[in-house]
Amino acid sequence: MIPIQAHTLASAFAASARAYAGHPFIIVPSNPDRAYLLQGRDYTYADIAARAAECVAALSSAGYGPGHRIVCLLGNRPLQVILKLACAEIGASWVPANSDYRPAELAYLVSDSGAALLVAAPDHAALARDALELSGGDAVLATPEESDRLTSAPRPKHPPPRARPPTPEDEASLLYTSGTTGRPKGCILSHEYELMVGARYATIGGAMRLEPGAERVYNPLPLFHINAGVVSLLGLMLTGNCQIAPDRFSAGRWWADIRASAATGCHYLGVIVPALMAAPPSPDDRTHRLRFGMGAGVEPTLHAAFEARFGFPLVEIWGMTEMCRLLAASEKPRRIDTRAFGRPVPGIEVRIVDEQDRPVAPGAAGEMVLRHSAETPRKGAYSGYLNLPEETERAWRGGWFHTGDTVRQDADGMLIFVDRKKNIIRRSGENIAAAEVEARLADHPAVAQAAVIAAPDPAREEEVMACIVLKSPEAPKPETADALFEHCFQDLAYFKAPGWIVFRESLPVTGTQKVLKHKLFDLAPDAVLDPAALPDAFDFRDRKKRG
Repeated sequence: MIPIQAHTLASAFAASARAYAGHPFIIVPSNPDRAYLLQGRDYTYADIAARAAECVAALSSAGYGPGHRIVCLLGNRPLQVILKLACAEIGASWVPANSDYRPAELAYLVSDSGAALLVAAPDHAALARDALELSGGDAVLATPEESDRLTSAPRPKHPPPRARPPTPEDEASLLYTSGTTGRPKGCILSHEYELMVGARYATIGGAMRLEPGAERVYNPLPLFHINAGVVSLLGLMLTGNCQIAPDRFSAGRWWADIRASAATGCHYLGVIVPALMAAPPSPDDRTHRLRFGMGAGVEPTLHAAFEARFGFPLVEIWGMTEMCRLLAASEKPRRIDTRAFGRPVPGIEVRIVDEQDRPVAPGAAGEMVLRHSAETPRKGAYSGYLNLPEETERAWRGGWFHTGDTVRQDADGMLIFVDRKKNIIRRSGENIAAAEVEARLADHPAVAQAAVIAAPDPAREEEVMACIVLKSPEAPKPETADALFEHCFQDLAYFKAPGWIVFRESLPVTGTQKVLKHKLFDLAPDAVLDPAALPDAFDFRDRKKRG
């Protein structure tokens, strides 16, 4: 099966809308506890095309077009998808924003992107106004009252360049991803890249073979991430299929949504699997139509048990915003007793290297680096980091993209995940830059030094743990830990705040004063850090909640 061929997102969607006009494209499950479409709604390709045309008219008449970036603070509302398609049509760039951001974080995104317009859902309007006040830029605000309509827009303060049709190389989206140096980096995604990502998803095959016009894939992940907002969305669009988009993951609603929407596939994260397994076994465990699940991070000890209980395979994948033409363990043997995530495929060359970028011995662990081919190494990858050309070139040193992930490759070519080399914490599907949290802690007048690491967490995969050296020689008090938590929680998205705070008299450092994070705790070689067992650890995990 070959997906619809096109050169831009707009032409690809137009072709799908013609071929599958009456087929469902976006399904919003019912949920009486959210702020929009409480009863849910099914949108056909024709419905979405009509809504996108309304947005195109509103944006074009207001003066938006090529060169403009439009920030969308919309969560998982259907307008998020509709605006993505409208931006593609007028040549603007879609910039989705995390709805859990604090004002300063959103202000940074608006300022760094040079956004001309910020479209915010009504329940995010106050956050948007505060962010615009902080940003000091030229962006204007639109707050549509309906969850799926933008029928008017304020005029931009600066008109776009002369309009021209978008090209495959033009920027389609700007997605911000946590970097190792603090502030999130804006990844520029071209039309060609996004279509190649979608085409790869559509043709993975094996355990997740897609039938044109017949699939309904439940993806509870946020549309402001590449997984739901590009990978599955475009893969399903190119094949005339449907994405089921709840507002977020809920273990209590998962199976009701799956059954009510007649889902044939689903997406998961490692934290979702134990949440579903925690429910008591039921005669209804297999009363569903799911043929596959697709995701990353399932514990090997749970993998076989999950498949045996619920009756469908979990296909482990690898991808990142910068390089998301997926590697997938979809063909037998899938090696579900390991963290296997697939083998190289044509157009995705893989090498495992050491610290000097030299290939390691077969079976040895090293950093995974990728390229399309020797002739066109960057084809099918992001276009670069916005405003950071030196960071882009550093990531591509030697003609290979450096993923920051430590893996090993078996003799049969299977790639097996070992660890993350980058200074990133993975909590419930969110990538958190340790440096960003460290910078916030360093701003507190009581802090002399701060080191942030990932601590294992049974429910969330990893949790943020801050090791603090205070300026005062006095013994730390609970109220000190509380003040540091609030200092972070007020200005960073709730998931970034430290779940654990530990005080130290000093931190181990190199001769150049770089903190040796692997020596923060005196652990045996094979021991696993258990923050709850530390006598001086303060636990704030229960306070990390959305506002």
